[in-house]
Amino acid sequence: MSIRIFKAGMLDTVQDTGRFGFQHLGINPGGVMDHYAAQVTNSLAGNIPGDAVIEMHFPAATILFEQETLLALGGANFNPAINGETIPMWHPVIVSKNSILQFRKKLEGARCYLAINKGLKITGWLNSFSTNLIAGAGGFKGRSLKKDDVIRLNVKTDYQKFLQGKDFVVLPWKPDIKWDKSTDNKIQVLVGNEWDQLTDDAKKKFESELFSITALSNRMGYRLKGPSMTTWQQKELVSSAVSFGTIQWLPDGQLIVLMADHQTTGGYPRVGHVITADLPKLAQMNSGDAIHFSIIHQKKAESILINRQHHLLQLQNACKFKLSALLSF
Repeated sequence: MSIRIFKAGMLDTVQDTGRFGFQHLGINPGGVMDHYAAQVTNSLAGNIPGDAVIEMHFPAATILFEQETLLALGGANFNPAINGETIPMWHPVIVSKNSILQFRKKLEGARCYLAINKGLKITGWLNSFSTNLIAGAGGFKGRSLKKDDVIRLNVKTDYQKFLQGKDFVVLPWKPDIKWDKSTDNKIQVLVGNEWDQLTDDAKKKFESELFSITALSNRMGYRLKGPSMTTWQQKELVSSAVSFGTIQWLPDGQLIVLMADHQTTGGYPRVGHVITADLPKLAQMNSGDAIHFSIIHQKKAESILINRQHHLLQLQNACKFKLSALLSF
């Protein structure tokens, strides 16, 4: 009852929705970069939305399934295939024993999520299964996945009546994941505590010009390249709390957006915060992609988030109904 890493990827880790309540101890929440994709993928696999998934970057791992399994893939499309035959994203898929999952080409997005029915059998750390790479704790041995790692699964299920000798069977439903229908590069933000330290010219540039994600970007933060931002005066700040999505002004005039593995506090001016509902869109952007910031008010940000959560709840209920009817879970 396990899966085996046949070939390691660039940075594949076990993650869930995060480790909260320990920032005062210097332990950040971490968790998946794209909460929305991970939760939808878990729902498709018949899991609780916050269950542990495997977050993958391209080139991603090659995975051997040592038992029959129901899985789902969401997020970035890395052209997945079972035993050499392409399988679709955003569908539940039943795979046979000894099947191999490969990812052959990066088509879109930055992070792909693998969810397996009934979840991964791993030990939690501080109320979460997320991997904290800096602390070397959580997830699978506190590190990224390596060749020949074996991850046990919680439950073994007989899917022979569905497979009937086939390598895999794609279940015939797919969710409408485009909850906001937007396809542009607009990232909506709230102004930060130190927004007024920016000059009027810098404020105009923030909303009117494009910022590109540089190669110096990772799960800790996205370094941006854009117009040089100036402040009224340069002064050192007392380190203050930061969060996933905090936009900081750096001494060289450029910006950085803190991501899932951000530090717990920071001393750079916090000029803005990416709204929660737009963090998944940002998490799926790659080096070289351009961002257009748009400032909105908190009431609108809350309304957008509520709309997304309503859509997510509908997807969860629909997936649960479909799987219950088909598999009698």
